[in-house]
Amino acid sequence: MAKSALRSLSFALKLAAALLLLAAMFAASMIFGAADVTLKDVWLALSSDSAEKNITILREIRLPREIGAAFVGAALAVSGAIMQGMTRNPLADPGLLGLSAGAYAALAVVLALFDSANYLAVMAACFTGAGIGAVLVFGISSIRRGGFSPLRIVLGGAAISAFLYAIADGVKLYFKVSKNVTMWTSGGLIGTNWNQLQIIIPVILAGLAVSILLSRQLTILSLNEEVSIGLGQKTRAVKAILFLTVILLTGSAVALAGNLVFLGLMIPHIVRPLTGNDYRFILPMSAVAGAIFMLFADTAGRTLNAPFETPVAAIVAMLGLPFFLLIVRKGGNAIR
Repeated sequence: MAKSALRSLSFALKLAAALLLLAAMFAASMIFGAADVTLKDVWLALSSDSAEKNITILREIRLPREIGAAFVGAALAVSGAIMQGMTRNPLADPGLLGLSAGAYAALAVVLALFDSANYLAVMAACFTGAGIGAVLVFGISSIRRGGFSPLRIVLGGAAISAFLYAIADGVKLYFKVSKNVTMWTSGGLIGTNWNQLQIIIPVILAGLAVSILLSRQLTILSLNEEVSIGLGQKTRAVKAILFLTVILLTGSAVALAGNLVFLGLMIPHIVRPLTGNDYRFILPMSAVAGAIFMLFADTAGRTLNAPFETPVAAIVAMLGLPFFLLIVRKGGNAIR
């Protein structure tokens, strides 16, 4: 059997194992929480129209929340992987490079000026803000000669993120909408409903599909841009499409779950030892691993201090910050 065929078979087995783990984590996230439910209740919530209290709680509250968590985790993980490949920067993450801060600032402006804005308008604002944040970061990072460098992009991201967060905080204070914005950006999925998912899931699925379709081009781009051009790849077009994909994925995640830093940084580094450096394998595995991680973080947030909730953003940050410092200590290299 050819080496490539063996590698594909090995990846298929690993992906199947990851999907089984995702199914187990999803079941656990449905069972554990403030409400006392059983696996049978979960099955009835998925397969029947029973109006029993626990089943209704599962179907109308917990099920959309955990589906949202899985898609948010997949979106952030894949967007982080794309950014790391495009910039060849192992520290790239939507939350560290201005995208999440831009979406947050745009969200604050929309809630302040258009208090009756529907969810579609909020999502559009988040997409726009994420794009503006990214343009500002890459614009500042490219002012000096020598092109981009991982350190310059991270420093630019930190500066722009601080600036955009300051704008958002100023808008909140001036227009007295702190409570409304906090409800959106506390880093949790409380209140996620089916109407929101009907809007956000198609966007995330489209973003994931585009990223996987361009995964081969991303692999070549992540190695060397000159090689990409030599192979006839239209690097500008590929970068533009991938950039828009990252904006869609990040904007969708922020609109649903708030600002979650480090998830997009961690997951690609975690899956690379399993997949290698081929983005045809990294992206689908990152999507599954990101969904698993987000389900775990949301379940932990609901159960650590039940019936009160620990913000999932705090849990992700507590796990992500040591990971970030470890990568920096290793000189920015992926963990192997």
